[in-house]
Amino acid sequence: MYNLHIATIAIIAANILVSLRGFSDTSFFERYKFSIGGIKAGQRERTLTSGFLHVDISHLFFNMFTLYFFANVVINGFGASKFVIIYFISLLGGSLLALFFHKNEPYYSAVGASGAVTGILYAAILLNPNMQLGIMFIPIPIPAYVLGIAYLLYSIYGMKSRLGNIGHSAHFGGAIGGYAITLLFRPELLVTDTWIVILLAIPIIILLVLEKMGKI
Repeated sequence: MYNLHIATIAIIAANILVSLRGFSDTSFFERYKFSIGGIKAGQRERTLTSGFLHVDISHLFFNMFTLYFFANVVINGFGASKFVIIYFISLLGGSLLALFFHKNEPYYSAVGASGAVTGILYAAILLNPNMQLGIMFIPIPIPAYVLGIAYLLYSIYGMKSRLGNIGHSAHFGGAIGGYAITLLFRPELLVTDTWIVILLAIPIIILLVLEKMGKI
């Protein structure tokens, strides 16, 4: 499982190289981070470039470490080309959802591959929902689909309460991207894993309802 495909290595390398440049070059970091004001000024490339910048080494490590664990599940399920497509659609989905929820906050900014990585995580869960995942401080493994649902419910809470300096909306948008593209690539999951597909959709439906009600 841990023999990394060249596609995963290339994405990790790109994240490392761009992030290291951002660590040492403030003007580069500021120019390519996700910025509502910058995007509204026409710099739409920020919706993608921001996904390769990180705040610090620990931020970079956590995202790449998560990608390392789940990339092969998606590559084995779809192949490298579709894995890359899911990664970038999820990255863009995270940026677009952040843009939607923060469109009236010109000084809002964010960086990180979390949206893309969450999309890969959600794709991996759809492909292998019964994966058993170990979590710190929890002594027993948890089914992957339970973790996926709990994570998105936590993201909704984080979006609603503005919890921490975390781009919860980007995480959620990435998950939506990974979910939608996985079902587009493998629609038979709607038949073979109907309940998993429905369960994983619950947080997405909750978010849509809360947004319509003006509660988030």
